[in-house]
Amino acid sequence: MKTLELIKKIEILQIKNNIPEISVGDTVKINIFIQEGNKQRIQPYEGTVLAKNNSGINSSITVRKIFQGISIERIFLIHSPSIQTIEILRNSKIRRSKLYYLRDRIGKNARLTQRFTKL
Repeated sequence: MKTLELIKKIEILQIKNNIPEISVGDTVKINIFIQEGNKQRIQPYEGTVLAKNNSGINSSITVRKIFQGISIERIFLIHSPSIQTIEILRNSKIRRSKLYYLRDRIGKNARLTQRFTKL
């Protein structure tokens, strides 16, 4: 039992508190630390959240972007130390918990209707 308690204490220290409320269908911009040889730089990755997996420190999101006509999907661990910031650019109105049907759509068919929030 002591090992489980120790693991939970370490997980609590690693969890980030400055993460915005991300939902499926949002357009997000994620800044990632990239190590190239001796240099470290920040690379932005912008796309639509297709899926979200909530499981404590192992929470992840699947983000899809289209680059030069090719769809690219990446899975990001939200609490990873390689992620610097997550910024929500746009909210969308959806009725599904996973948006895997967007994989078959290209161009204007892949658009989602925007949800406007009241301030």
